Amino acid sequence: MRTFRSLASLENRVALITGGAGGLGRVFAETLSELGARIVLLDRDATALAAVQQVPELRRGRCEALAIDLEKEDVLRTVPERIERLAGRLDILINGAAFTGSSDLPGWVAPFERQSAEAWRRALEVNLTAPFLLSQICAPLLSRNRCGAIINILSIYGLVGPDFRLYEGTTMENPAAYNASKGGLLQLTRYLATALAPSIRVNAISPGGLFRQQDPAFVTRYEARTPLARMGTEEDLKGAVAYLASDLSAYVTGQNLIVDGGWTAW
Repeated sequence: MRTFRSLASLENRVALITGGAGGLGRVFAETLSELGARIVLLDRDATALAAVQQVPELRRGRCEALAIDLEKEDVLRTVPERIERLAGRLDILINGAAFTGSSDLPGWVAPFERQSAEAWRRALEVNLTAPFLLSQICAPLLSRNRCGAIINILSIYGLVGPDFRLYEGTTMENPAAYNASKGGLLQLTRYLATALAPSIRVNAISPGGLFRQQDPAFVTRYEARTPLARMGTEEDLKGAVAYLASDLSAYVTGQNLIVDGGWTAW
Protein backbone atom coordinates (compact mmCIF):
# COMPACT_ATOMS: atom_id res chain seq x y z
CA MET A 1 0.00 0.00 0.00
CA ARG A 2 1.33 3.45 -0.91
CA THR A 3 2.16 5.96 1.77
CA PHE A 4 0.26 9.21 2.21
CA ARG A 5 3.36 11.11 1.14
CA SER A 6 3.65 9.18 -2.12
CA LEU A 7 -0.05 9.67 -2.87
CA ALA A 8 0.32 13.43 -2.38
CA SER A 9 3.48 13.73 -4.46
CA LEU A 10 3.33 15.39 -7.87
CA GLU A 11 6.95 14.69 -8.78
CA ASN A 12 7.48 14.49 -12.56
CA ARG A 13 3.97 15.76 -13.29
CA VAL A 14 3.10 18.88 -15.26
CA ALA A 15 0.23 21.24 -14.42
CA LEU A 16 -1.36 23.85 -16.70
CA ILE A 17 -3.12 26.63 -14.79
CA THR A 18 -5.30 29.17 -16.62
CA GLY A 19 -5.68 32.54 -14.97
CA GLY A 20 -2.16 31.91 -13.77
CA ALA A 21 -1.35 35.57 -13.17
CA GLY A 22 -4.24 36.05 -10.74
CA GLY A 23 -4.30 35.57 -6.99
CA LEU A 24 -5.80 32.10 -7.10
CA GLY A 25 -3.61 31.04 -10.02
CA ARG A 26 -0.50 32.00 -8.09
CA VAL A 27 -1.60 30.06 -4.99
CA PHE A 28 -2.44 26.99 -7.07
CA ALA A 29 0.97 27.22 -8.75
CA GLU A 30 2.82 27.54 -5.45
CA THR A 31 0.90 24.60 -3.97
CA LEU A 32 1.47 22.18 -6.84
CA SER A 33 5.08 23.28 -7.22
CA GLU A 34 5.66 22.53 -3.53
CA LEU A 35 4.36 19.01 -4.19
CA GLY A 36 6.87 18.58 -7.01
CA ALA A 37 4.95 19.52 -10.15
CA ARG A 38 6.32 21.50 -13.06
CA ILE A 39 4.04 24.48 -13.72
CA VAL A 40 2.79 26.09 -16.91
CA LEU A 41 0.90 29.33 -16.28
CA LEU A 42 -1.54 30.64 -18.89
CA ASP A 43 -2.87 34.19 -18.81
CA ARG A 44 -3.35 37.03 -21.28
CA ASP A 45 -1.27 39.44 -19.16
CA ALA A 46 2.37 38.75 -20.06
CA THR A 47 3.72 41.30 -17.58
CA ALA A 48 1.77 39.81 -14.67
CA LEU A 49 2.85 36.32 -15.70
CA ALA A 50 6.50 37.35 -15.61
CA ALA A 51 6.00 38.73 -12.09
CA VAL A 52 4.46 35.47 -10.86
CA GLN A 53 7.39 33.53 -12.31
CA GLN A 54 9.69 35.51 -9.99
CA VAL A 55 7.88 34.33 -6.85
CA PRO A 56 10.55 32.50 -4.79
CA GLU A 57 8.34 29.44 -4.27
CA LEU A 58 8.13 29.05 -8.06
CA ARG A 59 11.69 30.00 -8.98
CA ARG A 60 12.90 27.07 -6.90
CA GLY A 61 10.98 24.75 -9.18
CA ARG A 62 10.26 24.91 -12.87
CA CYS A 63 7.66 27.38 -14.10
CA GLU A 64 6.81 28.25 -17.70
CA ALA A 65 4.37 30.88 -18.95
CA LEU A 66 2.07 31.19 -21.97
CA ALA A 67 0.61 34.62 -22.71
CA ILE A 68 -2.67 33.68 -24.39
CA ASP A 69 -6.10 35.29 -24.59
CA LEU A 70 -8.75 32.66 -23.83
CA GLU A 71 -11.20 34.46 -26.12
CA LYS A 72 -9.05 33.68 -29.19
CA GLU A 73 -9.80 30.11 -30.20
CA ASP A 74 -7.19 29.85 -32.93
CA VAL A 75 -4.41 30.70 -30.47
CA LEU A 76 -5.90 28.54 -27.75
CA ARG A 77 -5.74 25.51 -30.02
CA THR A 78 -1.94 25.79 -30.11
CA VAL A 79 -1.67 25.14 -26.35
CA PRO A 80 -1.18 21.32 -26.36
CA GLU A 81 1.62 21.49 -28.92
CA ARG A 82 3.32 24.32 -27.03
CA ILE A 83 3.11 22.46 -23.73
CA GLU A 84 4.51 19.32 -25.27
CA ARG A 85 7.46 21.33 -26.56
CA LEU A 86 7.98 23.01 -23.17
CA ALA A 87 7.45 20.08 -20.83
CA GLY A 88 6.93 16.90 -22.82
CA ARG A 89 3.72 15.93 -21.05
CA LEU A 90 0.61 17.24 -19.28
CA ASP A 91 -1.00 15.66 -16.22
CA ILE A 92 -3.12 18.38 -14.59
CA LEU A 93 -5.34 21.06 -16.10
CA ILE A 94 -6.78 23.71 -13.79
CA ASN A 95 -9.41 25.86 -15.50
CA GLY A 96 -9.05 28.78 -13.13
CA ALA A 97 -9.46 31.84 -15.35
CA ALA A 98 -12.67 33.78 -14.88
CA PHE A 99 -14.12 36.74 -16.68
CA THR A 100 -14.52 39.52 -14.15
CA GLY A 101 -15.07 42.25 -16.71
CA SER A 102 -13.66 45.74 -16.64
CA SER A 103 -15.09 48.95 -15.26
CA ASP A 104 -15.56 50.35 -18.77
CA LEU A 105 -17.41 47.33 -20.17
CA PRO A 106 -21.07 48.37 -20.50
CA GLY A 107 -23.59 46.09 -18.91
CA TRP A 108 -21.35 44.10 -16.57
CA VAL A 109 -21.20 45.76 -13.16
CA ALA A 110 -24.82 46.83 -13.40
CA PRO A 111 -28.28 45.92 -12.11
CA PHE A 112 -29.91 43.06 -13.99
CA GLU A 113 -32.04 45.31 -16.18
CA ARG A 114 -28.89 47.03 -17.50
CA GLN A 115 -26.65 43.97 -17.98
CA SER A 116 -25.70 43.61 -21.63
CA ALA A 117 -25.66 40.72 -24.06
CA GLU A 118 -22.07 41.60 -24.97
CA ALA A 119 -20.92 41.18 -21.36
CA TRP A 120 -22.92 37.93 -21.14
CA ARG A 121 -21.26 36.50 -24.26
CA ARG A 122 -17.74 37.43 -23.17
CA ALA A 123 -18.23 35.94 -19.71
CA LEU A 124 -19.48 32.65 -21.15
CA GLU A 125 -16.59 32.59 -23.63
CA VAL A 126 -13.97 32.77 -20.88
CA ASN A 127 -15.77 30.99 -18.03
CA LEU A 128 -17.38 28.13 -19.95
CA THR A 129 -16.32 27.84 -23.59
CA ALA A 130 -12.57 28.07 -22.86
CA PRO A 131 -12.67 25.25 -20.24
CA PHE A 132 -14.68 23.11 -22.69
CA LEU A 133 -12.21 23.70 -25.50
CA LEU A 134 -9.06 23.30 -23.38
CA SER A 135 -10.38 20.08 -21.89
CA GLN A 136 -11.15 18.77 -25.36
CA ILE A 137 -7.85 19.64 -27.02
CA CYS A 138 -5.70 18.72 -24.01
CA ALA A 139 -7.42 15.36 -23.40
CA PRO A 140 -4.98 13.34 -25.56
CA LEU A 141 -2.00 14.67 -23.58
CA LEU A 142 -3.77 14.28 -20.22
CA SER A 143 -4.74 10.69 -20.93
CA ARG A 144 -1.31 9.59 -22.11
CA ASN A 145 0.00 8.64 -18.65
CA ARG A 146 -3.41 7.61 -17.23
CA CYS A 147 -3.08 9.94 -14.26
CA GLY A 148 -4.74 12.98 -15.83
CA ALA A 149 -6.77 15.35 -13.68
CA ILE A 150 -8.91 18.32 -14.68
CA ILE A 151 -10.01 20.75 -11.96
CA ASN A 152 -12.62 23.37 -12.80
CA ILE A 153 -12.82 26.39 -10.52
CA LEU A 154 -16.45 27.31 -9.92
CA SER A 155 -18.14 29.50 -7.31
CA ILE A 156 -20.91 29.17 -4.77
CA TYR A 157 -22.87 31.28 -7.27
CA GLY A 158 -22.87 28.31 -9.61
CA LEU A 159 -24.82 26.49 -6.89
CA VAL A 160 -27.12 29.04 -5.26
CA GLY A 161 -28.63 32.37 -6.17
CA PRO A 162 -27.07 35.59 -4.90
CA ASP A 163 -28.34 37.36 -1.80
CA PHE A 164 -28.67 40.88 -3.16
CA ARG A 165 -29.10 42.32 0.32
CA LEU A 166 -25.33 41.97 0.71
CA TYR A 167 -24.72 44.61 -1.96
CA GLU A 168 -27.15 47.30 -0.81
CA GLY A 169 -25.50 50.68 -0.49
CA THR A 170 -22.29 49.54 -2.27
CA THR A 171 -21.07 49.80 -5.86
CA MET A 172 -20.82 46.00 -6.08
CA GLU A 173 -23.06 43.87 -8.31
CA ASN A 174 -23.50 40.17 -9.09
CA PRO A 175 -23.85 39.62 -12.86
CA ALA A 176 -26.21 36.96 -14.18
CA ALA A 177 -23.60 35.76 -16.66
CA TYR A 178 -21.13 34.92 -13.90
CA ASN A 179 -23.72 32.76 -12.12
CA ALA A 180 -24.92 31.05 -15.30
CA SER A 181 -21.41 30.31 -16.55
CA LYS A 182 -20.31 28.83 -13.24
CA GLY A 183 -23.45 26.70 -13.03
CA GLY A 184 -22.78 25.50 -16.57
CA LEU A 185 -19.20 24.66 -15.65
CA LEU A 186 -20.46 22.39 -12.86
CA GLN A 187 -22.55 20.41 -15.33
CA LEU A 188 -19.63 20.33 -17.78
CA THR A 189 -17.54 18.85 -14.94
CA ARG A 190 -20.02 16.01 -14.53
CA TYR A 191 -20.21 15.44 -18.27
CA LEU A 192 -16.45 15.31 -18.70
CA ALA A 193 -16.05 13.02 -15.69
CA THR A 194 -17.92 10.31 -17.59
CA ALA A 195 -16.82 11.23 -21.12
CA LEU A 196 -13.10 11.18 -20.28
CA ALA A 197 -13.08 8.26 -17.84
CA PRO A 198 -11.19 6.17 -16.96
CA SER A 199 -7.93 7.85 -17.98
CA ILE A 200 -8.82 11.39 -16.81
CA ARG A 201 -10.51 12.42 -13.59
CA VAL A 202 -12.58 15.63 -13.66
CA ASN A 203 -13.62 17.49 -10.52
CA ALA A 204 -14.49 21.00 -9.40
CA ILE A 205 -13.84 23.37 -6.52
CA SER A 206 -16.47 25.94 -5.53
CA PRO A 207 -14.96 28.69 -3.39
CA GLY A 208 -17.06 31.01 -1.31
CA GLY A 209 -16.37 34.73 -1.21
CA LEU A 210 -12.69 35.61 -0.89
CA PHE A 211 -11.65 38.73 1.00
CA ARG A 212 -10.21 41.29 -1.41
CA GLN A 213 -10.68 44.62 0.35
CA GLN A 214 -14.38 44.80 -0.52
CA ASP A 215 -16.70 47.46 0.86
CA PRO A 216 -16.76 47.06 4.67
CA ALA A 217 -20.57 46.93 4.69
CA PHE A 218 -20.49 43.98 2.30
CA VAL A 219 -17.81 42.19 4.33
CA THR A 220 -19.76 42.59 7.58
CA ARG A 221 -22.94 41.21 6.01
CA TYR A 222 -21.09 38.37 4.31
CA GLU A 223 -19.36 37.28 7.52
CA ALA A 224 -22.66 37.37 9.43
CA ARG A 225 -24.16 35.09 6.75
CA THR A 226 -21.28 32.55 7.00
CA PRO A 227 -21.14 29.85 9.71
CA LEU A 228 -17.36 30.21 10.10
CA ALA A 229 -17.88 33.98 10.47
CA ARG A 230 -15.27 35.15 7.99
CA MET A 231 -14.60 35.49 4.29
CA GLY A 232 -12.21 33.05 2.67
CA THR A 233 -8.61 33.53 1.61
CA GLU A 234 -6.63 32.06 -1.26
CA GLU A 235 -4.77 29.92 1.26
CA ASP A 236 -8.04 28.19 2.20
CA LEU A 237 -8.03 26.54 -1.24
CA LYS A 238 -4.57 24.98 -1.04
CA GLY A 239 -5.75 21.73 0.51
CA ALA A 240 -8.58 21.32 -1.98
CA VAL A 241 -6.40 21.77 -5.06
CA ALA A 242 -3.64 19.52 -3.67
CA TYR A 243 -6.20 16.79 -2.96
CA LEU A 244 -7.88 16.87 -6.37
CA ALA A 245 -4.64 17.20 -8.36
CA SER A 246 -2.88 14.28 -6.67
CA ASP A 247 -3.45 10.57 -6.24
CA LEU A 248 -5.02 11.31 -2.85
CA SER A 249 -8.21 11.56 -4.92
CA ALA A 250 -7.42 8.75 -7.37
CA TYR A 251 -10.93 7.27 -6.94
CA VAL A 252 -12.76 10.62 -7.04
CA THR A 253 -14.31 12.02 -10.21
CA GLY A 254 -17.36 14.07 -11.10
CA GLN A 255 -17.39 15.77 -7.71
CA ASN A 256 -17.61 19.37 -6.55
CA LEU A 257 -15.61 20.29 -3.43
CA ILE A 258 -17.27 23.32 -1.79
CA VAL A 259 -14.89 25.53 0.19
CA ASP A 260 -17.18 28.24 1.51
CA GLY A 261 -17.00 28.38 5.30
CA GLY A 262 -20.44 26.77 5.44
CA TRP A 263 -22.20 29.39 3.29
CA THR A 264 -24.27 26.80 1.39
CA ALA A 265 -24.99 24.70 4.49
CA TRP A 266 -28.06 26.78 5.37
